[in-house]
Amino acid sequence: MTAHDDDTERTFAALPPAHGRGFAQSWWGLAWLKALEDAALDAAQVKTGRRLARAGAVGAVSVRPGRLTAVVQDRDGTAHRADVLLEELPDEQWDRFVDMAVERAGHVAALLDREMPPHLVEDAATAGIDLLPGLGDLEPQCDCGAWDHCGHTAALCYQVARLLDQDPFVLLLMRGRGERALLGALQTHGGAPAEGASRPEGVDAAEAYAAGHVLPPPPAAPRLPQAPGVPPSLDTETVPAPAVDPAALSFLASRAAAEAHRLLAEALRSGHDRHAVDGEPTAAEDAVRLAAGGPGPAVLERLAEGSGRSWEALDTAVRAWRLGGRAALAVLEDEWEVEGDVLARARAALESAWDEGERPSLRARANRWTVVDAPYQLRLDRDGRWWPYREERGHWVPVADACQDPATALASAALAAGDDL
Repeated sequence: MTAHDDDTERTFAALPPAHGRGFAQSWWGLAWLKALEDAALDAAQVKTGRRLARAGAVGAVSVRPGRLTAVVQDRDGTAHRADVLLEELPDEQWDRFVDMAVERAGHVAALLDREMPPHLVEDAATAGIDLLPGLGDLEPQCDCGAWDHCGHTAALCYQVARLLDQDPFVLLLMRGRGERALLGALQTHGGAPAEGASRPEGVDAAEAYAAGHVLPPPPAAPRLPQAPGVPPSLDTETVPAPAVDPAALSFLASRAAAEAHRLLAEALRSGHDRHAVDGEPTAAEDAVRLAAGGPGPAVLERLAEGSGRSWEALDTAVRAWRLGGRAALAVLEDEWEVEGDVLARARAALESAWDEGERPSLRARANRWTVVDAPYQLRLDRDGRWWPYREERGHWVPVADACQDPATALASAALAAGDDL
């Protein structure tokens, strides 16, 4: 790219062919192409222009206030000078643009990052300044003699969309202001941050929502890989730092990949948007999640110690986690009093679960109902589900997934142990 000293013309070298890619990825680049495609009277010429641009037939592009210029070659090698005109903004509108931009530091920061956020365009439009071209704003001129957009001017527009993706100042120059002139005006008004100054991050949610109609549709949801990714090998000749355990680090990386795969699978599941998102796990919960991944003895020992559990307690917690994740772990470790309507519903469920004379004798304590004279227990979670437990070596351990029906839950406990109730 060549910039002239007066900052009023920029020349971009010819871009390589665009095989297998779209011409615009940014929303402002897509808006530029929409102005072309909606206004062109001959769709065939637009398609011809797209093919020429994709084949790399557009030469160096010159950008000046109000005008784009390039030489475009036909398939037979014939060269044509193509121009596209865009009305410059008057000085009064540029003054208003600068005043509007300095009111929000985020506008200036976005431009410095070569971005054009929707709220900048929205605020400019509110101030009566149309930065992006609209229907009929891109006026074609070509020495091929066409009076509307021909394949050459369309090809130029497609190539410029690629330039706009990289640098929105290209659009601002077409509208009449070079980068240095505009940043100088912003600096004079106190809007451009000093060298090294921090820039605000993010976009106000209300502004992003209000600007939704100018954004392109969201991309298609990603496809779920068949399996989690494999982290890079840490088996190198480099000696690790004293506090780094390569085996533990490799295990953490593999579990992070597995967790990311699980979260993506949940996000892609139908109806996911209607379910509440779980909060961050506690350190004690995350230790169980990691232990459920099957690390070696050294890592297991560190997880048990770090979570305040014995080896046996960690093993039981892992059994619960593999049955039902955080919900099952909470049932294992949290005892809570069942009262009011929740208690009434639990008692009704127990009364109706068995036919008359078949219900086992149950002894209740908090959210736990233990079968009298049998090594089985039902635990109620806060969502009204029943979890089956069995006594092993003097400790209660989970043996199956939760059920809405207590009789089914108790039967699954006996089935898992090979017993008859």
